[in-house]
Amino acid sequence: MGEGLGAEDVERLAAYESFARDVRAELASTREKMSELAAAGKVKTATYRQLFAARVTLREIDSRLSAHGL
Repeated sequence: MGEGLGAEDVERLAAYESFARDVRAELASTREKMSELAAAGKVKTATYRQLFAARVTLREIDSRLSAHGL
């Protein structure tokens, strides 16, 4: 221990950071789509419900990533 990060560790960290960015971008996109549907009065549609489920999942993933400093 104490030797610093190896090349593989750096690559893995970069992959996790990329994953975190992707999750947050998808979460923002999902929220935007939900807002558009809500503004159009389409909160009871199958699409809105699918987005709602996706948002719940993405929020949980984001929360866990944040808890681990990513």
